[in-house]
Amino acid sequence: MAQPERRWYTGMLTTEDWWAVWLGVGFFFLSLFTLAGVDLVGWITYPTKWVFSPPPEGKGAIGHAFYALGKKYSVTAKGFYKGLGWWSVIWTYVIFTIATCIGAGAMKWNVKRFFVGWTIIYFLTIACWFIGHHAFIAANKLNMRQYGLNFALSLGGGGSFILALIVGLIIGNFFRGFARFLSEAAKPEWYIKTAIVTLGVKLGYLPIKLAGMSQKLGKEAAGLTFELFVAGAAATIVAYMIFWPGVYIISRKIFNLPRKTAAVLGSGISICGVSAAVATGGAVRAKPVVSIMVSALVVVWAVIELIILPGFYTHVWPTTKDPLVAGAAMGMSVKTDGADAAAGELMDEFMRNKIEVETNGAVKWPAGIITSSAVMTKVWIDMFIGIWAFVLAMVWVYRIERRPGEKVPASEVWHRFPKFVLGYFFCWFFLLALYFGPGQSGAPEAMPFLKSVKAGAVPIEKGMRKLFFMLTFMSLGIITDFKKLREAQFGKMVWVYFVSLFFFIIPVAALIAYLFHHGMQIPNIAGYVKP
Repeated sequence: MAQPERRWYTGMLTTEDWWAVWLGVGFFFLSLFTLAGVDLVGWITYPTKWVFSPPPEGKGAIGHAFYALGKKYSVTAKGFYKGLGWWSVIWTYVIFTIATCIGAGAMKWNVKRFFVGWTIIYFLTIACWFIGHHAFIAANKLNMRQYGLNFALSLGGGGSFILALIVGLIIGNFFRGFARFLSEAAKPEWYIKTAIVTLGVKLGYLPIKLAGMSQKLGKEAAGLTFELFVAGAAATIVAYMIFWPGVYIISRKIFNLPRKTAAVLGSGISICGVSAAVATGGAVRAKPVVSIMVSALVVVWAVIELIILPGFYTHVWPTTKDPLVAGAAMGMSVKTDGADAAAGELMDEFMRNKIEVETNGAVKWPAGIITSSAVMTKVWIDMFIGIWAFVLAMVWVYRIERRPGEKVPASEVWHRFPKFVLGYFFCWFFLLALYFGPGQSGAPEAMPFLKSVKAGAVPIEKGMRKLFFMLTFMSLGIITDFKKLREAQFGKMVWVYFVSLFFFIIPVAALIAYLFHHGMQIPNIAGYVKP
């Protein structure tokens, strides 16, 4: 199988995968300067709930709707960051604009067009973040009266995600010329991979954070993240030994599709969407149009799942018993990194808000755990792509089409390996190493260390992560055109995807997630004082 000559470092400066690593790990390294007493990331902006007319002695002044995270968490520059307020939106824009434009230039994109598109998408995203945090949307019955409200939608931060997706979908489906103009900067895969790298910061920081509340909570969090790591790997291996042949058989036996088309659909529907479809198309030498059509279907159906599944699992699944099962099941069901992680983040907001209301505040889960359960299976799936593409290439070359003299180089596994996963694990394990060092005890003498770690980690795992999730929702909507589902050329493929997804993938994913994640408990932080 002829391959262009590639070295192990090929693409380090020219691919979205690697630039997700450079952005996520780069800002993570900046955050570590807080350990030396220098806060370089406290400028990252974050919204809070607000109302137009806050009650006396209540909360929600519109002038404080955005603040620099260093205002709350910085050890050395809290006073400086306290004065930024809404200006933190501009600081965040300027610094992330410089970073992303450098990446866009390195990847040979049209930097001028990217800059303009990024600017529009950024401020649209900020507007959605702002509106979605109006107390009527974000507050719940436990805190709505602090904002002078008698009723609230109780969507938490999830309302902002929904709003960003809706705005993006309106642009993508009703203003297609504008959407095409923004397409140079509407890069959901890049944004979500960057967000996933910072999610590694979240997982690594969580035991350190909870150790500051209680030694027991810190140990529970460290144990839980390891359990998710192992269970995610096991569930993924089992699931995809079932998913791929199942979808392939449905495509071939029920819908009579050609062998190569069935193989591309099998990977796109069962493994990981666009990346798997493209990799498989190349491996089996399918016509390029097949990978393009499957990729389009993956994006459209992923957005449909993003709209349906978080609400379904939140209100149908037994939330108080097995929220991590629901997260893992969704991670195996939603077929793009962007939609999966976005759906996990949305469900995390919904479920945490629901359990807190249902228990009248007696149970409170730390943010990001349910998102992590969804992303963990997706990370293992992403790593599976390179191996599976390599296996299929060998099957097609040596068995099905029998091309004597052609070989499949083992290096293809590395070249198809999702590099952003390296950044995700690096950030996670680096902070875990700090946890098992001076921060592990949660004792009073460890508190200065914990505060320094927190000052750097929170702007990354909270501010940067949530912002890039928001950018993902907006960008997913912009690139999604539901009109494609009506095009005749898709024909049987649409039905293969529908039948496979709702009658095979989702039920089997729920069963496998239950087998490997049943009984995992999220630490309850209600009643503990934050460090």
